[in-house]
Amino acid sequence: MSKELATRNEDFSKWYNELVLKADLAEHSAVKGCMVIKPHGYAIWEKMQAALDKMFKDTGHVNAYFPLFIPKSFFSKEASHVDGFAKECAVVTHYRLKTAPDGSIVVDPDAKLEEELIVRPTSETIIWNTYKGWIQSYRDLPLLINQWANVVRWEMRTRLFLRTTEFLWQEGHTAHATAEEAVEETRKMLDVYADFVENYMAVPVVKGVKTANERFAGALDTYCIEAMLQDGKALQAGTSHFLGQNFAKAFDVKFATKEGKQEYVWATSWGVSTRLMGALIMSHSDDNGLVLPPKLAPIQVVIVPIYKGEEGLEKIREVVLPLKKKLESFGVSVKFDDRDTQRPGWKFAEYELKGVPVRIAVGERDLANGTVEVARRDTLSKETVPVEGIETKIVELLNTIQDNLFQMALKRKEELTTKVDTWDEFVKLLENKAGFASAHWDGTPETEQKIKEMTKATIRCIPLNNPQEEGTCILTGKPSKERVLFAIAY
Repeated sequence: MSKELATRNEDFSKWYNELVLKADLAEHSAVKGCMVIKPHGYAIWEKMQAALDKMFKDTGHVNAYFPLFIPKSFFSKEASHVDGFAKECAVVTHYRLKTAPDGSIVVDPDAKLEEELIVRPTSETIIWNTYKGWIQSYRDLPLLINQWANVVRWEMRTRLFLRTTEFLWQEGHTAHATAEEAVEETRKMLDVYADFVENYMAVPVVKGVKTANERFAGALDTYCIEAMLQDGKALQAGTSHFLGQNFAKAFDVKFATKEGKQEYVWATSWGVSTRLMGALIMSHSDDNGLVLPPKLAPIQVVIVPIYKGEEGLEKIREVVLPLKKKLESFGVSVKFDDRDTQRPGWKFAEYELKGVPVRIAVGERDLANGTVEVARRDTLSKETVPVEGIETKIVELLNTIQDNLFQMALKRKEELTTKVDTWDEFVKLLENKAGFASAHWDGTPETEQKIKEMTKATIRCIPLNNPQEEGTCILTGKPSKERVLFAIAY
């Protein structure tokens, strides 16, 4: 099979785009800015979804579903929220088409909606309008709801998985009796995201809080996890928002306290999306193709037979099928690729491109020796090992690969985090796209915006538990009490 990719060093963006297409993860659709997620890509997303869904349920959340369409009037109830999304909204104005006299299909002018509908860019408004009917008393709290859905944000510049007009995500929306409970929920879900991204995706993250300029529209505080990718750019991998009482007041959601008083509830929202697929690809993959951490690989082990004739294949089957069954009993997903339509070398290249963590090759000569060849996708190394007891070795190897991917990514993140104290150092670092710049900032939105306009770098976050140290802002020279993380970001 043809698997030639652009290299990361020559053109990282081209390498990424080619890899997404050639590894059969996704492709562009007939709708500009939208993507088709192909079976291999969707299988990875399903693994992500399953792991996250369990983590949500383990922390007391339940799933529900809310409408795709939101009345336009809902958006006007929370001013900062509508300002944040107005430019990205798709609007439904009519509900019927008709055939024109010339045979063309046109919008029926008599089918105009009484109120225009917004195609969901996020669900705070429709959900808080619903919560008004669900919450009357402190006994109804906390309300811990998650939704798996698609959303639409009309993007001008798109890139598969990272930024598309329609994408898949989950959005949690919770209601609480006190501000303290809501903040605790916000921080808890940030920890859940960090746990998932580090322990399943094998991508280390920085947990932090966004500045006012970068905060979610309508939030009092936005917490985030930031990942550093191979090309030295940052990616916001997940956000958790403390919404205060803004949406409760906008939709008049009150509850009776134990003392019988009427108070507005306190809110959070939090979400991750298919942009995590982009983070996964750009964190681990190489010039040969996709590299997947075993915990998220749809196929963790592929077994490829090397044989001459049906008789040879049958001998290999007698060894491989019991081995496959043993591995599956350990919870390992295994594919035995005994197709006779492709040669073994072609299969090796295919599974390397698609990121299968472990490949086992079994030939007739191996049978005679009681051995097989085991290849690791993360290091591209191979070794010959005895068949006897191999299932235990494979399970250990999958754990080793998972940890190795995380350690390599952690080392890269640390190497791509640099303290800078002057404007010249800052600019020089960014010119090399060299990761996180840990620098002092005077705390004003004006300085933050000016730095963004001059360099395209944004403050990715103010790290949680940030050490306090006296310094001066890299741009203005004004006093600063802590460093923040700047980076060029996706």
